[in-house]
Amino acid sequence: MLRMAAVLLATSIHAGLLPAQSVPTPAAIATIREQDLRRDLFAMAGDAMRGREAGTLDEMRASMWTAEQLRSIGVQPLGEDGTYFQWFNMRRTRVSTVGSTVRIGGKSFELWSDITPASNTVGDVVATTVFVGDGRDSTIDVRGRVAVVTLVPTSQGTRSTINTPEYRAVRQGITVQANALARRGAAAVIVVADSIGETVFDAVAKLQSRGAYTVIGGANRFAPVGRGGGRGAGAGRGGQAQAQPVPILFAHRGALLQLRESGQGAEIHLRSERFDTPSVNIIGVVRGTDPVLRNEYVVFSSHQDHDGVRFAIDGDSIWNGADDNGSTSVALFAIARAWVKQPSKRSALFIYHGAEERGLLGSVWHAGNPVVPLSSMAAVLNGDMIGRNHPDTASLLGSQPPHRNSTTLVQMAFDANNRTAKFVVDSLWDRPSHPEGFYFRSDHAPYARLNVPALFFTSTLHPDYHTPRDDPERIDYGKLTRMTKWMYLTGWIVANTRARPAIDAGFQLER
Repeated sequence: MLRMAAVLLATSIHAGLLPAQSVPTPAAIATIREQDLRRDLFAMAGDAMRGREAGTLDEMRASMWTAEQLRSIGVQPLGEDGTYFQWFNMRRTRVSTVGSTVRIGGKSFELWSDITPASNTVGDVVATTVFVGDGRDSTIDVRGRVAVVTLVPTSQGTRSTINTPEYRAVRQGITVQANALARRGAAAVIVVADSIGETVFDAVAKLQSRGAYTVIGGANRFAPVGRGGGRGAGAGRGGQAQAQPVPILFAHRGALLQLRESGQGAEIHLRSERFDTPSVNIIGVVRGTDPVLRNEYVVFSSHQDHDGVRFAIDGDSIWNGADDNGSTSVALFAIARAWVKQPSKRSALFIYHGAEERGLLGSVWHAGNPVVPLSSMAAVLNGDMIGRNHPDTASLLGSQPPHRNSTTLVQMAFDANNRTAKFVVDSLWDRPSHPEGFYFRSDHAPYARLNVPALFFTSTLHPDYHTPRDDPERIDYGKLTRMTKWMYLTGWIVANTRARPAIDAGFQLER
């Protein structure tokens, strides 16, 4: 009988059927209103903010505006020097326009307009060309030569919802064909666009010209402390050796007439440049009412940046990011209003992370340089994209192994859902087998890796993700209101329960 009771108890925890642990729903939840969320989101994700791209004046403008909203709500600053701002530098590495040249058969190709690097690999290659058609003829000797191949777009192995289907297929085709030729010994690869590739040539050039970003001095994103591994660790999935990186170039379809002639002299000189660009986290606090517990924090997390002004799709070049992540950003304003009206025992920390779209850089920085000790964070409740898809379903990532790091916190979140939104919680996106790997793609991840109890609230991806179509008009504001109340009540329970959520024994987050 006792064993059966234990099974029923475990089942009720996972199903969220246990009653609230003596923490009533606060009256201040009524201050979370749909009209406020709508007003704030049209301001934050309107064209005037120009997509809030990290490392640009547009991100700075959006960050100043966000800080001003927190000030007007009554949230106290907890950044540097009495401000809301925690500054950090992004280290940006890209192929240099000034220092790089490409010359084939005596003709110079202008970088980013005639030909574009399709990777950040740099180096010097002086060799002759060899045309390999679509690359399937493995008898052609490409060793030490510049292999010219015609593009075959493919969607195999791509994530389902990143930019447009055409862009995904072209980028994946470039990668697959170039890697195959590199494994056969090519010194460099030139991929010539087909008709589909030609339509997204400018998109590839504009995105690739941005380069790659990191932050020096932040927390490690994935590998546990003291462990090896991580990206680029010498072998890919299944232990297969990876091709040695070689310069990869993407050429216009019209260049095929010249490039298909084998034996031409090619000189490729690609140089790298590196510089720092500022970004910022915006951090505020509502102090708790308990003289002891106020030194612990429930953290509400979002990111204020998005993708900025990029290539046009259907005549629109401003990637507004209303759902990603304007939705959670305005949800935090609403939660903050409720918290100021009715503070909790523990303090509430509101963090808007900068440069999330550059690789979680703001949360990586703050996790390594926190404004309060990580040990004082009772939980991190992160939201990302909480305003789209079916009105009655949502996902709670970190709610099941191997991503779950606090069963107690998950129980609190399920209890809050049962008392507010009553969403059917979709568990598929939290599984390690899910092709999107979505758990690792938002700002809770650096905290979870450092054993801070953490959850990721989301309504998951949709066809407008990372396109200019992610506009405020497309948000389901009724659903956004319910998601906001769910996050709020989860945090309220965490902030008012005597025993804070515990980390599950043996938890270790790896990717």
